[in-house]
Amino acid sequence: MELRHLRYFLAVAEQRSFTRAAEKVGIGQPPLSMQIKALEEEIGGALFLRTSHGVELSEVGRVFLPHAQKAVDDAEQALRAAQQAASGEVGLLRMGFTSSAVFHPLVANALQQFRERHRKLEISLSEGITEQLLADIAASQLDAAFVRIVTTPSAELGVVELPAEKLKVALPRSHPLARRKSLRLQDLAGENFIMVPRGKGSALYDNIFNACQAAGFDPQVIQLAPQLTSAINLVASGLGISIVPEAIEQVQLAQVRYIEIREPAPRAQLSLAYHRQSIAASRFAAHLQRSLRRAGGPADKEQA
Repeated sequence: MELRHLRYFLAVAEQRSFTRAAEKVGIGQPPLSMQIKALEEEIGGALFLRTSHGVELSEVGRVFLPHAQKAVDDAEQALRAAQQAASGEVGLLRMGFTSSAVFHPLVANALQQFRERHRKLEISLSEGITEQLLADIAASQLDAAFVRIVTTPSAELGVVELPAEKLKVALPRSHPLARRKSLRLQDLAGENFIMVPRGKGSALYDNIFNACQAAGFDPQVIQLAPQLTSAINLVASGLGISIVPEAIEQVQLAQVRYIEIREPAPRAQLSLAYHRQSIAASRFAAHLQRSLRRAGGPADKEQA
């Protein structure tokens, strides 16, 4: 028994005529009659009774009708669900992010708009460090992640770069330099730095370290923090200063002040890394690229 047999049966039951049913399903009457006869032979009983006005359901046909209708409805529902999954409309998008990424306005806006346009798609969010997030994507435990490292696209990994983000100096409010409107990197020589370890965000660490060296000094790192938000809390305690992406300024603590860095100033890079085999992630990447183009962002590292 095939699905088309059920559709032919339902058409005859609805039209009460082999001629009209054949027109509805788009085949000739003789082939339709042969398909119904084959179905009746498989069932072991007649599905229709021939009358002077056409055909009517037999007792066997009346019992068979609701089950045939349900089977066809279920098949159509399964097809629609599969088509939605294939287009990324339903399913699950497993999204990771570094602690600072969630504060980036483009990230927040892109996620909000994507949620609004794909309400049947579930999005799970998890925070982690860049190294682990990329490893989880490679292991198919995550579909995509916003990471603070420049990542090269590959056959499996897609990358969308966000515009380079300014860095600011985070100082204890009691620090003498906290009264300045802006600072040169040279002004920070001799200060105690709080930084995220190289292994947990190498692009940011190296950008800051290289910029300080270009300004004539090696930053004196006295404390490593697991996350940028943790670094801000350590700054608030008076332990030292930190250089952080501008988006972190949304973490407002009474004891911390954020100061602009004069040019030439280092920049922070935030990128979306995603698994190309994930339909939902690829769809989100395309959505993010469109958002960046509307915002006037730089050209993407790769085409959607």
